[in-house]
Amino acid sequence: MLAECSNQKRPCSGANAVPSIKRKAIVTAGPAYEPLDEVRRLTNHSTGRLGTELANHLERQNVEVTLLIGDGAVWKGEVFARRLISFTTAESLTKALRMLSQETFDAVYHAAAVSDFRFGKIWLNNAQTSAPITAKGKLSTGSGRFLAELIPTQKILPSLRSMFPKAFLAGWKYEVEGTPETAVEKSRLQLKTCRTNLSITNGPAYGNGFAVVDSGGSLVHAKSRESLCEILSSGLPARVPN
Repeated sequence: MLAECSNQKRPCSGANAVPSIKRKAIVTAGPAYEPLDEVRRLTNHSTGRLGTELANHLERQNVEVTLLIGDGAVWKGEVFARRLISFTTAESLTKALRMLSQETFDAVYHAAAVSDFRFGKIWLNNAQTSAPITAKGKLSTGSGRFLAELIPTQKILPSLRSMFPKAFLAGWKYEVEGTPETAVEKSRLQLKTCRTNLSITNGPAYGNGFAVVDSGGSLVHAKSRESLCEILSSGLPARVPN
């Protein structure tokens, strides 16, 4: 399910604004989910705040932002993005990105918390030897115990370079276990395997703040969301006039 709207709630350009060529960026934010049945879902903890605030900051920097926001995002702050597109599952987010790849964008910031797994086969009463059931409507707790298969979802970040071959790409690496050093090392690996320009490390393994790692190996620490937005917007290349 995709829903798109034009957002008019954004700062207006003042009379003294300096004219410049508009750069365009995509920001993904909030959680994706994968349905178990028509009622229950598997999802990630994500409010959508960071991605939304990044989109707002970019708009203030005269960047035209398309914000792809998960239906489950609960952040209620202001949204200045020029265009809003909602997504539900990893598949719907991928579909939205492929649709946008028909346009030209200078940057893609993939901050959404995409589910790593989706549900596969489901068995009743933990009996994996019997035929799996189809989850229609709402699975009843009165039926007893269920065994659900979890299947890894297809990663979105590795496919962004083929969708947006000339864009500046930034991905996130959220790590729970390990040390700050091992978390940053996983970001460096992500840069190589996904051919992105930046990888942002955060999570309990890294500790407070964010590590912004570039494809050349340099690392900058951002102590807050605000400083992270500053760093990310400063790395966005200028649009060259035709």
